[in-house]
Amino acid sequence: MGRAFEYRKASKEARWGKMSRIFPKLAKSITMAAKDGGPDPDSNAKLRTAIMNAKAENMPKDNIDKAIKRASGKDLGDITEINYEGKGPHGSLFYVECATENTNRSVTNVRTLFNKNGGEMQNSGSLEFLFDRKSVIEFKPEGANLEELELELMDAGLEEMEVEEDMGLVYGEYTAFGKLTEVFERLGVEVAKASLERTSNNPQQFSEEQLVEIDALVDKLEDDEDVQAVFTNVDR
Repeated sequence: MGRAFEYRKASKEARWGKMSRIFPKLAKSITMAAKDGGPDPDSNAKLRTAIMNAKAENMPKDNIDKAIKRASGKDLGDITEINYEGKGPHGSLFYVECATENTNRSVTNVRTLFNKNGGEMQNSGSLEFLFDRKSVIEFKPEGANLEELELELMDAGLEEMEVEEDMGLVYGEYTAFGKLTEVFERLGVEVAKASLERTSNNPQQFSEEQLVEIDALVDKLEDDEDVQAVFTNVDR
């Protein structure tokens, strides 16, 4: 997994220059979490995680506070979480998670992006079984007792842990997300980011030339205002 680890690290660094598209998505996640479970992060684990992820991307506190307040505002429309599946260039597979106030807009935009970039939308549920949903936690290992951490995480649903230099990654069962994050809080280990991600259960390798086209579609999908996350079957 060293190669995947380095790719995730590089991807994170690349996102630093794309604040204009990241902040609105983070704000939407915070608003949805506050609407679902209340505005107090101490009693709302989902909101606590959304705020932590926003801080990891250097989102200003004012933006975070505004996103929380928006959850109780009269102008807040109904935000729907909806997923789309599609085939991209060279047989690549895509799973796209969206959060939108206008499902007609989101499906039209996503379909257009697939069609214009060598891909096509698929029927809902046709590709979902090819992706496993996992808890993924990125943490800072400095000062942590890694042996104790791993033992505690194993009891909470850990599947794999990898530590390299200044960053660690934990992969766990989808249903264990809450228990895994609680371990980090209890042991005082700093979490940089925590999320539920979809990983391909049959990842495929592509040539550098093919990856250029695949990554171009990923970038264009991620640029869409309604798209929260894009997952593929690319083996990095």
